[in-house]
Amino acid sequence: MSLAVSAIGQGLLWAVLGVGLFLTFRILDFADMTVEGTFPLGAATAVAAISNGMNPLLATLLAFAIGAIAGLITGLLYTKGHIPILLAGILVMTACYSVNLRIMGRANVSLLGKATLFKNHFLASLPQYFDSVVLGVLVMVVITTIVIYFLQTEVGQGFIATGDNQTMARSLGINTDNMKIMGLMVSNGLIAFGGALVAQNNGYADVNMGIGIIVIALASIIIGEVAFGDLTLNQRLVAVTLGSILYRFVLLLVLKLGFSANDLNLISSIILAICMMLPVFKHVLNFKHILKRGLDTND
Repeated sequence: MSLAVSAIGQGLLWAVLGVGLFLTFRILDFADMTVEGTFPLGAATAVAAISNGMNPLLATLLAFAIGAIAGLITGLLYTKGHIPILLAGILVMTACYSVNLRIMGRANVSLLGKATLFKNHFLASLPQYFDSVVLGVLVMVVITTIVIYFLQTEVGQGFIATGDNQTMARSLGINTDNMKIMGLMVSNGLIAFGGALVAQNNGYADVNMGIGIIVIALASIIIGEVAFGDLTLNQRLVAVTLGSILYRFVLLLVLKLGFSANDLNLISSIILAICMMLPVFKHVLNFKHILKRGLDTND
């Protein structure tokens, strides 16, 4: 029971990453590598701020702001510097490594004995692992509601139009460069916010904790889409959270089967690859079914 509760709590906290990446990967239609740098950047910022006496909530919001600045830099390199988005993301991701070391002063900083969002009186009184579930539900309800509301505004519709068809969006008077920059800022802000939450839940920040983050965030998106089929845009945002929880249960099952925790990145990549290839498998199977029916008819 405790393992299941822990998986749900972890899935909810890590779902923030899925929603953040969804804005660039699904709406703007490109993969942003900056997230592998902004996740530990958010963690480093929050942990360093908390260690120096800042309120945990303010430290977490500060992490969002710092992540948004990293997204701004990527956006400017991409739109104004005309650097391909993949390379722009890698440049900022690489720079974040040194920035994180500067912020923390060393490779790993512990929050032992420090106040965090998970150590308030109410959450501390809950049974083991229920603190991450309660806080995770609260955070995801707020974030998902805000994103859904934003996408229904005039600016949000312009943001969606930019991802659908840039030429059409420009013809409607939409500044597509600004929309891309805004999307990268919000996306990386959310990723850094997620990093701050995960670091407080784990009790430490590490300069290498961003390795493989984009695969985890993509898994939340892809598994949610595969599990729940054709959905509206708003429903897909909710499915990201559910996909993140399902992904945690898959990892839990893998560990139960006797695999090492060192294999999790490899297994995550395999799971993601299989999920992304499911449409191809379905097409091949459907084609074979049609071919078989055709042969049976001829006979």
